[in-house]
Amino acid sequence: MSEDHTHVQEFFGARAADWDRRFPGDGPAFTTAVTEFGLRPGDRVLDAGCGTGRAMTALRAAVGPSGTVLGVDLTPQMLAAARRAGRDAEGALLLADVARLPLRDEVLDAVFAAGLIAHLPDPGANLSELARVVRPGGGLALFHPIGRAALAARHGRELTPQDMRAEHNLGPLLTGSGWNMVSYADDDDRFLVLAVRRPSTRSYVGPAPGVRGGARDQAGG
Repeated sequence: MSEDHTHVQEFFGARAADWDRRFPGDGPAFTTAVTEFGLRPGDRVLDAGCGTGRAMTALRAAVGPSGTVLGVDLTPQMLAAARRAGRDAEGALLLADVARLPLRDEVLDAVFAAGLIAHLPDPGANLSELARVVRPGGGLALFHPIGRAALAARHGRELTPQDMRAEHNLGPLLTGSGWNMVSYADDDDRFLVLAVRRPSTRSYVGPAPGVRGGARDQAGG
């Protein structure tokens, strides 16, 4: 296991039991983000870095009983907390690394990732791995329940132009990883970026489809 992975597991493992109690007001922001993502009944969605599964109820409501919800996290304690909260009733929970997903190519319609990108050891390669498992036209949502400035203040630091989640940095990063960014919102009360999986991770021809239409129309349903 890499040093990056060990650090992530230690950090979140020590906080898993109290995670939901530390952030009790985040639920509506998760629900709103999932709604804006535009999932449809029957969609297959991955909650990447699902933590305690706070998005899974909203994801299940969006895709309905005919859809698939899979939560993946690197930290066993986080998944245990998700199960204690009953969120395994909304979908399967899997201990796995988003940098090397045990999934077939293009098997998913969408990926929802809350608070994930800042913890990726190799963001370009890891976003490419997410693109691998999503079919062309499928969607990606990068979300945090507070914006960049508020998060920086919470951790006692200042934003810099080098911040990976800044629009001028994140857009090219997504493009180079097989995604086209279609919307970017960075407000005090949320951070939400929506992107669409390109027809090829190497080349892209034509305008990016909307996340809502593109993620389902190419599935034929």
